[in-house]
Amino acid sequence: MSTVVVTKAKPGAAKKRTWRVVAYAALILGSIVSLVPFLWMLGTSFKDASFVFADPPQIIPHPWLWSNYGQAFSKLPFALYTFNTCRITAISMLGQIMSCSLVAFGFARMRFPGRNFLFIVLLSTMMLPAQVTMIPVFKIFSTLGWYDTILPLTVPSFFGSAFFIFLLRQYYMTVPHEMDEAARIDGASTWQVFYNVLLPQIKPALATLAIFSFMNNWNDFLGPLIYLSTPAKRTLALGLYAFQGQYATDYNYLMAASAVVMLPLLILFFAGQRYFIQGVVISGVKG
Repeated sequence: MSTVVVTKAKPGAAKKRTWRVVAYAALILGSIVSLVPFLWMLGTSFKDASFVFADPPQIIPHPWLWSNYGQAFSKLPFALYTFNTCRITAISMLGQIMSCSLVAFGFARMRFPGRNFLFIVLLSTMMLPAQVTMIPVFKIFSTLGWYDTILPLTVPSFFGSAFFIFLLRQYYMTVPHEMDEAARIDGASTWQVFYNVLLPQIKPALATLAIFSFMNNWNDFLGPLIYLSTPAKRTLALGLYAFQGQYATDYNYLMAASAVVMLPLLILFFAGQRYFIQGVVISGVKG
């Protein structure tokens, strides 16, 4: 005689499934809305100038003008602008990684009077808008003779960033203190503990810092606009601005150049997405 086993569904299973469907639907809808400007940029980059603001709108370009990309990069010395941008970005990334990892190590592992107070002061600087200090900082750099050089765009990165220091400090605190103690028992100095023990443990957070720093410096427009006046020292962000004239704007060429300039950011994000998400999530676990 066979027995039939009847399994009852959990009371909250249907409700959880419903909320999950709603959540996924909301995420998909939000993703579509977020992709609209990106798709409009790509479509415009292949259009003729007369169809950019056509009525009714031309959603799919016809004809597809691949020549817009060649013409966009022939109008300005983008190879030189790319070199300038890569140089500033690389130096700034190196400075942020070096300075922020050291300062965060001090706040997470060193014991000294006033440590918590100084950390609170550091975090409070995040609430100060950059526009407030823009003119005083410009006067300082101008007095030092750094105007029209890359120094104002790179040297500040070697003094750390409050957000990046906070991010790395939180990640340091997830590493067990027993690793430090074991290294010190083996005769390791403070520098060796930092470089050989803790630094390899925070690679996801360092990757997150590198991605954020790359994005900030690659897209920086205001800094180069303020401190660089020589055309040969311009960055890609300033180069894109050159497509906007006083009376007219070449939107098809502007969108074509913008799509190419944005490509390194997309590649870097998707290549380091695993480290990026891991670094952000774990850094926010422990306070």
